[in-house]
Amino acid sequence: MSTYRQVDILGKNRHETHTKEVVGCRGIIVQNNQILLSYIKKSDWWMLPGGGLEPNETLSECCAREVHEETGYMVEPLHKYLEIHEYYQEYRYVSHYYVCQIIGEETQHLTDEEKKQGLVPAWLDLSTFIDIVSKHEDHASLSEFKRGAYLREYTAITEYLKQQT
Repeated sequence: MSTYRQVDILGKNRHETHTKEVVGCRGIIVQNNQILLSYIKKSDWWMLPGGGLEPNETLSECCAREVHEETGYMVEPLHKYLEIHEYYQEYRYVSHYYVCQIIGEETQHLTDEEKKQGLVPAWLDLSTFIDIVSKHEDHASLSEFKRGAYLREYTAITEYLKQQT
């Protein structure tokens, strides 16, 4: 069994205690120094593909399903390497990160909201992605949500890279 690290991110707008919890999974897929991402055209956001856990679903099943739905790629989650707990307002968001390998490709299965937002799969140079998400504090005055999302993704990619060396 592989070990993973747990990291807490404390939002500036967090309450003293959380009363709600959202659990999800995200996949890291890197090939030839390119990383597979979900890009949201309407808001110009780059995110690691992933989403919420469904009832009676394992964490690795959630990861594989979410990556497939958002990108069209079928993946095999190889191992969990990171768990991030984020605290914003009354919520605790728990994200489980898996290193994945592509095992096939089909069509995306987006929600109506994801279609409306213009979510598309995109391969981006790893250093470009790191540069984008490393500037998470630049978003603090406009959106605590985007600042937090980019901090989460920056944490995830730097933890991934630490384990590759």
